[in-house]
Amino acid sequence: MNYLIDIQSQIEKLQKQASDIKAREFARTVQEIVATMHAFGITPKDLLSASSRSAKSKGKVAAKVARNKALKGGATTVAAKYRGPTGETWSGRGLTPRWLAALLTQGKKKEDFVIKS
Repeated sequence: MNYLIDIQSQIEKLQKQASDIKAREFARTVQEIVATMHAFGITPKDLLSASSRSAKSKGKVAAKVARNKALKGGATTVAAKYRGPTGETWSGRGLTPRWLAALLTQGKKKEDFVIKS
């Protein structure tokens, strides 16, 4: 129990240090940004318009992806390849889910969770 209390105390100290560093560096970072804005003649209005252009372009990309999916018949569902001990499933595509990653760190093998057809 003492060990846990020591670790929690260390975490609190480190979080305070991180907060102090962030506070000190915040002002310096803002000064650097302002200096760069002055050097390039950038105004807050320029930042807002660039931000809205970026949001619009993201919206256009999302619309294009949705349109392409619709043309292709929508998203396809992939059958689950792995099943966890409490019923979670994973197709084997994309990132390894947390439940499987946790089991793998415990020494289990991915093959142990393959769904047998």
